[in-house]
Amino acid sequence: MADTPPPAMPTLADLQHWTWLLGRAQQMMIEQGFDAMRARDPVLPAIPGLTDPETLARTRDFWTDSLTLWQRLLIPQAEPVVETPAQARDKRFKDPRWRENPLFDWIRQSYFLFSDQMLAQVEAVQGVDDKQREQMRFAARGFLDAVSPSNFPATNPEVLEKTLETGGQNLLKGLQNMLADLAKGQLTHTDSTAFEVGRNLAMTPGKVVHRTDLYELIQYAPATENVLATPLVIFPPWINRFYILDLTPEKSFIRWAVEQGITVFLVSWRSADASMKDVVWDDYIAAQIEAIELIRAGLDVPAVHTIGYCVAGTTLAATLAILAARGEADTVKSATFFTAQVDFKNAGELLHFVADDQLALLKTLTTDGFLDGRYMASVFNQLRGRDLIWNYVTNNYLLGKDYAPFDLLHWNGDTTNLPATWHLRYLLDLYRDNLLVEPGALSALGVPIDLGRVETPAYIQAGREDHIAPPESVWVMTRHFKGETRFVLAGSGHIAGVVNPPSAGKYQYWRNADSVSSLAEFIAGAVETKGSWWPDWIAWLRDHGAETVAATGPRQPGEGSLPVLDDAPGRYVRAR
Repeated sequence: MADTPPPAMPTLADLQHWTWLLGRAQQMMIEQGFDAMRARDPVLPAIPGLTDPETLARTRDFWTDSLTLWQRLLIPQAEPVVETPAQARDKRFKDPRWRENPLFDWIRQSYFLFSDQMLAQVEAVQGVDDKQREQMRFAARGFLDAVSPSNFPATNPEVLEKTLETGGQNLLKGLQNMLADLAKGQLTHTDSTAFEVGRNLAMTPGKVVHRTDLYELIQYAPATENVLATPLVIFPPWINRFYILDLTPEKSFIRWAVEQGITVFLVSWRSADASMKDVVWDDYIAAQIEAIELIRAGLDVPAVHTIGYCVAGTTLAATLAILAARGEADTVKSATFFTAQVDFKNAGELLHFVADDQLALLKTLTTDGFLDGRYMASVFNQLRGRDLIWNYVTNNYLLGKDYAPFDLLHWNGDTTNLPATWHLRYLLDLYRDNLLVEPGALSALGVPIDLGRVETPAYIQAGREDHIAPPESVWVMTRHFKGETRFVLAGSGHIAGVVNPPSAGKYQYWRNADSVSSLAEFIAGAVETKGSWWPDWIAWLRDHGAETVAATGPRQPGEGSLPVLDDAPGRYVRAR
């Protein structure tokens, strides 16, 4: 018997036809089924999310868009799918093969289509309040970031090519990277050997002039012959190491401030351990007041300028309210707030982590009296999962790339432990219950806190793209203080929006000299200035005290009543 010839392979036109036919048949069955249900029972109500007209319309659109993608895959010269601007600049798919190869282009476009449909379904869910819907959005975005085809070897063209090119060595190296991260309980973002505190980070010259069980006070050496008569004390957040403000010399805010002729002091907080289980907010407020008094006495000055960054800015606001209640407001000449909040009503995505189940989990993680800083690092990574989690899964686990040196990411991974009692109260009293803006609802050091008593001139900086302290939430601070305020909206986010030296020539900032009642009104009338906002801040600071003195005597660390205990950056920033 003669060999039977193999069946002819279907043409692209055949594949396109049968794909369309099957898709159309399934769509007709779905629509006919719903019509039949209503025909049997004309009063049968629509089921939200299943048989309501909006869901049916989305179903038809999904099928239509899916078939368009199939057509483009099977017939490359077919009409291309129009991308949104966000899809076009999505860094996960920057490799040209995601567009040039029909199969991977189809995978990419299918993912976008699925993502759009899932997010649209979240918006269509009925019977939920705004808070629940935002939680659903956050969960959906997190899920979609996780299932991106760029995160899997078989659906990422760059990973496939690398695997073939190296004979799979990239996957072995990636596995080694992943096992190392699992062992230390933290995702690695940068080369851990590239930076070291005191070697190429936190290099601004200075001395530790005071130490307690909670903090060290650092005085930096002057770099000019004369300095402003009023010194400055900086309160960084205790959830991070202070050297975010003293990175490499060219990025250091502290070095720059010293070079502008300011006597700079800084509080370096101690990373918590079991001995700090009873530390509460009162202790941090007392530390701020003590630092202010030490500087006033040590330099024999009537007042100081202050800066509070993030949670330390929240605490500084409470400190100012207490000083005002005590009749001691004049000990602080000005207060600057970097991305700080006092009103947490619209505090952004961190509000998703103060639900009852999250707080219950937190209690199980703090049995030793402190919260391991790796937990907070994980939370912040989740807020930018695409950039801080999945980007590194792809690059370091799948492609097996070497970690690149990056000082900011080194700092980001240098975690700090938190006192358990105070951290929980912070989440409950401020984030969940928003008590700080209710006069007298909170007290510290035996004094009711009323932000409406604060008349200290305030410079309030926010980041336009801040995902930790959203600009709307920061701007509201201007409505709670009684005194003069100057609001500045900086380009970028919670870190890069702050750490933006003038020499870098990056980003921009906006100011609006008019009296406005909302952030939207501020933005509508704001004037944009290219570059760093730091020069605007130093000009404002000098407007609140331009008098200078010689940088001698107590302006030199160790030459006054404050003793030298250690060289900067001190012990606490190095403790792990």
